[in-house]
Amino acid sequence: MTSTPTGERVLAPDLARGFALLLVALAHTASIFLGNTPGVDQTPEGLERPYFVVLFVLVHACALPLFGMMLGYGMVQFADRQEALGQPWPRTRGILLRRHAWLLVFGAVDGVLFFSGDVLGAYGVVGMVFALLLLRRGKGFYRLPVLYLGFGVCYLAVLMYLVLTGNSGSAPVPSIEDASSLAPTYGDAVRERLAEWPMTTAVLLSSILFVWVGAWAAKKRVLEEPNRKLLLFGLFGGFGVAIAGALPMGLFAGDYVGFDEDTAGLVKLMYEGAGLFGAIGYISLFGLIGMAVGKKRRGVVVTAISALGQRTLSAYLFQSVAWLILAPPFMLGLSGSTFVAAACGIGVWLLTVVVAYVMHRRAYRGPAEILVRKLAYRSPKTVSRKPLSGR
Repeated sequence: MTSTPTGERVLAPDLARGFALLLVALAHTASIFLGNTPGVDQTPEGLERPYFVVLFVLVHACALPLFGMMLGYGMVQFADRQEALGQPWPRTRGILLRRHAWLLVFGAVDGVLFFSGDVLGAYGVVGMVFALLLLRRGKGFYRLPVLYLGFGVCYLAVLMYLVLTGNSGSAPVPSIEDASSLAPTYGDAVRERLAEWPMTTAVLLSSILFVWVGAWAAKKRVLEEPNRKLLLFGLFGGFGVAIAGALPMGLFAGDYVGFDEDTAGLVKLMYEGAGLFGAIGYISLFGLIGMAVGKKRRGVVVTAISALGQRTLSAYLFQSVAWLILAPPFMLGLSGSTFVAAACGIGVWLLTVVVAYVMHRRAYRGPAEILVRKLAYRSPKTVSRKPLSGR
C-alpha cells in the first residue's frame, strides 16, 4: 500500500489539521501556564479580559472537536482510498487497528512524561472502536450524526434559557487545578500525571461523537466535492451557534458578567456543547478556502500550513516537549502570565509551520508519521515451507 501523493491530496483537510494545531497550542498553553483546566485567570486585567472572550469562544471549546472531526474524516478517506486500490477490508482494518493501538502507546508516553492533557491515547482507543464497530456501517447509520447535531441545538437552546433566567453572582469561573503543571520537580510532575492522564483519557473517550460527525462529513465528501452553499451554511450556522453558546462563558471568563455557582455550571456546559458547532464552522471555512485556491499555484503560507497538517502527529508531540521545557518551575519557568502563554503557543506553532514547510520541500514525511506507518503497515511474515523430499 502507498500513501496519497502530496500532489493528489485534497487541500482543505490538511489546512484544517494544520490550523487545528494552533488552537490546540493556545488551549494547552493556557492550561499549562496558568495551572488549571481549561486555562483561565480568575482576576483578568486590561487586555486579558477581551482575550479570554476570544479564547473561550473560538479556541477552548473548538480545538478538541475540530481535531476529533478530522480524525474521523481521515479514517474514512483512508478506507475509501484502500478500497479504490482493491485492498480487502480486513487488511485495511488491520492497518487502522495497529495505527490506533500505537497512538494509544504514544499517548501514554506523552501523557505520563510530558503533558497529562494528551489526546492521542483517547483517540487511539476511539479509532480502534470506530474501525471495529462503526466505520463500515451503511448509509443509514451515518445519518445519526445529523440527528445528534439537531439534538445538540435543542440542548443548547434549553441551557441558554436556563442561563438567561439564572441568577447573577460572584462565583469563580469553573476550572480544575492542573497539579502536574504546578509540581515543583519533574518527579512530582510525573507522579501527578500517572493519575491525571488515565482520567483525562477516560473523559475524552466521549469525543467519539466528534469523530462520528467527521466521518459523516467524509462520507458526504464535503471537502473533496465541495458545495459552496452547504459550506456557507456550515460556516455561518456553525459559528453562529458556537458564538451564541460560548459567548456567556467568554464574558464570564473576561469578568464582564458574573453568575452564581449553579448558573456558572450551566454556562460551562453550554460553552462545552457549542464547541462542536465551532469546529463545523472552521471546517467549512477551510473548505471554502480550498475551493478558492483549487488547483491554482499555492502560496507559501497555504503550502506551509497544509504541510503541517500532513505532519500532525510529529508537530503535536513536539508541542508537548516544548511545553515541558518552557513552562514548569524546574525548567524555564515561564508560567503564570496569560500573554506569555499565548506567545509561547503561537511561537511554537509558527516554528512547526516553518519546519513542516522545510520537510515538505525535502519530501520528508515527518519522524512520527514514518514510525507509525512502519508499525501500522507491518504484517506477519509468511513462513515458507519446503516440500518434503521423496514425495
